[in-house]
Amino acid sequence: MKKFTYMDLAALVVWVLPAAYLATVYEALPAIVPVHYGISGKVDRYGDKSEMILLAGILLFTALLVYLLLKFLPAIDPKKQVKVGEETFRKIGFAVVLFLSALNIAIIFATVHHGFAIDKLILPLAGLFFAFMGNVMNSIKPNYFAGIRTPWTLESEDNWRTTHRLAGRLWFVGGIVVTIATLLLPATLSTIVFIGSIAVLTLVPVTYSYIYFKNHQTNQN
Repeated sequence: MKKFTYMDLAALVVWVLPAAYLATVYEALPAIVPVHYGISGKVDRYGDKSEMILLAGILLFTALLVYLLLKFLPAIDPKKQVKVGEETFRKIGFAVVLFLSALNIAIIFATVHHGFAIDKLILPLAGLFFAFMGNVMNSIKPNYFAGIRTPWTLESEDNWRTTHRLAGRLWFVGGIVVTIATLLLPATLSTIVFIGSIAVLTLVPVTYSYIYFKNHQTNQN
């Protein structure tokens, strides 16, 4: 049985904050509230305020599920290598809770303050999360749950290591660029930069892992 740690306590406090915030402002909300925003940051759909509870609940459940999965990952990992980098997975779990809680609070805040530029919160938050992931990427040991999990990285520890070294640098720099760009650029351009950056951050490591596999397969033959 895993012990309840100080990091668990910190994650629990952060996890509860959005629910506490929503409970504080819920009664003061009008019956109809903005529930969806377009890429310009403007409201494009209204709905019953009870939808806020559903959305907040989904984000809370997702955060809890990911945190518990990463906390107990060593017990369910078939490769049995996660235990070596257990501290890294605990940090990732906490970062996920922090990111989703901040996202949850940003959405609630935007609902309370009509017309708030929500794109100036969510996209920079995502950029900071990618930068954090880039910072710890090189410490992630081979596993089936987190990291750049391609058929080629899962088959070769060397492929895993070199791919994650590249991805770590790319994600850190890319995350910082996304954060700054989405804060400074207009909403539409911010969204384009964000989507383009996500495509690069995803495709480059995957492509690299395949090229590494082909090159080393050729050398072995």
